Amino acid sequence: MTTTSVSRPVGELLRQWRERRRMSQMDLALQAEISTRHLSFVETGRSKPSREMILRLAEELDLPLRERNHLLLSGGFAPVYSETPLGSPEMASVREALGQVLSGHEPYPAVVVDQRWNVIDRNAATGLLLRGVAPELLVPPVNVLRLSLHPGGMSQRIINLGEWRAHLLHRLRRQISLTADPELSALWRELDDYPCDQPVPEIDRPGPGDIVIPLRIRRGYRELAFFSTMATFGTPLDITVAELAIEAYFPANPETAAYLQHQHHPD
Repeated sequence: MTTTSVSRPVGELLRQWRERRRMSQMDLALQAEISTRHLSFVETGRSKPSREMILRLAEELDLPLRERNHLLLSGGFAPVYSETPLGSPEMASVREALGQVLSGHEPYPAVVVDQRWNVIDRNAATGLLLRGVAPELLVPPVNVLRLSLHPGGMSQRIINLGEWRAHLLHRLRRQISLTADPELSALWRELDDYPCDQPVPEIDRPGPGDIVIPLRIRRGYRELAFFSTMATFGTPLDITVAELAIEAYFPANPETAAYLQHQHHPD
């Protein structure tokens, strides 16, 4: 599903993206090394931009590769960025790299997600986080944000649910502002409607001793605490690769690390 309509004039789309990025015509023109007059003509349709001009402006606007293709189509040009299925032979090296990262992160959880937070792959350690989750939430495509905040999902075991919910919704809202993806907007509305029996802070505030927002999970009589990192491929030229991310969870305290190590090597 596309996030913009290719039937709309390319100049109109460029203007909307510029305004979404809160840039003036002068700001964008200076960064793209063109005149403000020429940019104005492009946006109003008085001047037809070349393929190179569209790509230059898209680069300065930091648009996703998918949106760059949409702009090219709107301008009457063929897309330049491919979208190769992850299971194709050409993506063997990408799959191998993802597998190495996932297995190498054991005994800590890690998942590969697409741009809409659907799980592409995961390592065995994520099973620790999924215990007690309603089976219907594990039917593909599994969405990690829905899995986290749904009443039948991980939320029933998240000790700091209000804090974690605020963090996830803030992160999703920032992504929506960058991509203008309507499916992400629909997901945000769904997640925002889920019940939460804890206060949800308006902004992220650290607790005593916190240096990152921890995910605190109840595991029997134990409390496990994690922080996560996000990794993406550098300089991707394929839409599929550009939209992949690895979220890796690390123990936020020695007790969690010791427990996970023991689970991995019980002897």
